[in-house]
Amino acid sequence: MPLILSEADVQTLLTMPVALAAVEESFARMAQGAAKLHVRRRLDLPEKGFLHYMAAADTAGGYMGMKIYTSVGGALRFLVPLYRVSTGELLALVEANTLGQMRTGAASGVATKHMANTNASTAGVIGTGLQARTQLEAIAAVRKLARVRAFGRDEARRAAFAKEMSAGLGVRVEAARSAEEAVREAEIVVAATTASKPVVLGAWLAPGAHVNAIGANFPQKRELDDEAVNRAGIIAADSREQSRMEAGDLIRAFGENQQRWSMVRELSEIVSGAAEGRTSERQITLFKSNGIATEDVAAAARVYEMALARGMGQRVEMWGEK
Repeated sequence: MPLILSEADVQTLLTMPVALAAVEESFARMAQGAAKLHVRRRLDLPEKGFLHYMAAADTAGGYMGMKIYTSVGGALRFLVPLYRVSTGELLALVEANTLGQMRTGAASGVATKHMANTNASTAGVIGTGLQARTQLEAIAAVRKLARVRAFGRDEARRAAFAKEMSAGLGVRVEAARSAEEAVREAEIVVAATTASKPVVLGAWLAPGAHVNAIGANFPQKRELDDEAVNRAGIIAADSREQSRMEAGDLIRAFGENQQRWSMVRELSEIVSGAAEGRTSERQITLFKSNGIATEDVAAAARVYEMALARGMGQRVEMWGEK
């Protein structure tokens, strides 16, 4: 009988170290050819609503599944059905709002681990929502941060974010007065917004900076201007195929020059050592995160295994199973 795992279960079980390990392993398995991916598809609904779905299989780990979610009327509802590869058995239904935030943060953490300068200690964060929180948590887990500057449009929210993250991470997080103030001199930059127009300009980026751009996953949206993309000596994505469909940051900057896509590396190639994450300390690097189903399946599998070990979740009878 499948196990139902609620948001509360996921929040109890899925820590950032667990998510980082699971997501990094998922990229290693992609490089080995042991993980298969179907990129995100969207079904348009009336009144600007969407049904989104994406799938993956980890044949080495023995799990497969998909993430399916709706965005209707401003509300998002996420679910991961997790199956066993060898039997097709439905193992779990996992509520996946927290899971999605954690795996997205973890993907940027993995990118930062392999692409940022090893001595990077300062970060600039644009965005102060839930995604920004897990982004910063993951980065702090892979680099020893001394100072973070964060900017969001709402003054009260950015002050609250700075206070909360300072206490939670034991790192000095300051509320910046502008996006430029947050980004200038930062060795690691995060864009985690819902913006449609650039919030990070290439002119602000310091030599050697690493950028994680995670907010824009529609072709008409972007967080980075052309200069920010063009200054990057190495550009990586979690999926080139998915980026060509929805990474507005790259689509807009590349324009009609289709050859530039051949220069985009997949993070799995960098994690496996098949490609370099950076070639010099002064090189600017960029990770364009779209969010892929291998990350969801990997994180859901870890949650499922821990839930079994701790006797958590609720069993539900389906298809006459006993």
